Amino acid sequence: MSTFLEHQNWRYATKKFDSTKKISTEDLNTLKEAIRLSSSSYGLQLYKVFIIENSELRAKIQPAAWGQTQIVDASHLIVFANQTNITEADIDGYLKNVAETRNIPETALSGYGDFMKGGILSRSDDDKANWTSKQTYLALGNLLNAAAELKIDVTPMEGFVPAQVNEILGFNELGLNASLIAPIGYRSQEDDTQHYAKVRKSNEELFITL
Repeated sequence: MSTFLEHQNWRYATKKFDSTKKISTEDLNTLKEAIRLSSSSYGLQLYKVFIIENSELRAKIQPAAWGQTQIVDASHLIVFANQTNITEADIDGYLKNVAETRNIPETALSGYGDFMKGGILSRSDDDKANWTSKQTYLALGNLLNAAAELKIDVTPMEGFVPAQVNEILGFNELGLNASLIAPIGYRSQEDDTQHYAKVRKSNEELFITL
């Protein structure tokens, strides 16, 4: 745990990436697996994760992210896109995966499936979209922690115009919405922010024991 906390103190929201350094395939696969293994409500994972390497595409996204240079300078750009709607097919697909993975009949999961459908499909469209958007933050957390272990920098961003990113990446036609973006790569030695002391609330101010 001491190593984990050390890495958490090492990480920061990188302001300037070294555009000459690229993440290895091995490390990228580790990050992908960390995202894949993230916790998700009911285990449904109602989102897609886009890993954008194409420099021209990233240049188109940059103005939609307030011109932030991390978009184009980082090794890769990750876009978390939540589903804007949830259907019975999504839940049925998950139950099929559970049955196949655990080698149990799908009929044994019918009660759980009905429970999920009753609680999820009855929600309003806005509520569904808001809920699936929150799920992407859980996946981002795993990305941040795994990247810190590998000494890979990540800049989690809400500073962008989702509607513009959706248009650039064709998300509207896919029933998706860009909820988070995260450039990943290696900090530039010119980024003075890496030397700033980490500012967080004290334990006394943050935690309340009842």
